[in-house]
Amino acid sequence: MSGSVPSDMINLRLILVSGKTKEFLFSPNDSAADIAKHVYDNWPMDWEEEQVSSPNILRLIYQGRFLHGNVTLGALKLPFGKTTVMHLVARETLPEPNSQGQRNREKTGESNCCVIL
Repeated sequence: MSGSVPSDMINLRLILVSGKTKEFLFSPNDSAADIAKHVYDNWPMDWEEEQVSSPNILRLIYQGRFLHGNVTLGALKLPFGKTTVMHLVARETLPEPNSQGQRNREKTGESNCCVIL
């Protein structure tokens, strides 16, 4: 994105699993669900191969954690006027926090998630 980010907005650089990126401007009041809908409604042309059937399966990952739909950018204390990087993935359901399945995976060392370093 050329130019600077408005001081009352947050610039999100979204990265797909394929490695493609696109930047979008959002307000601190926008929630993860709002962002998913906006991206779905304004799907970039060069992301055509990754097009999904519904905004409801788009999930944001920030600092290695899935964001639930009602979490706002302001609640994450993201810096205004700056670019924040998040990953955008298609996934039907979010993992349940502290679910039995998660504990079992930890014991066996298996993981279905990605580690972002």
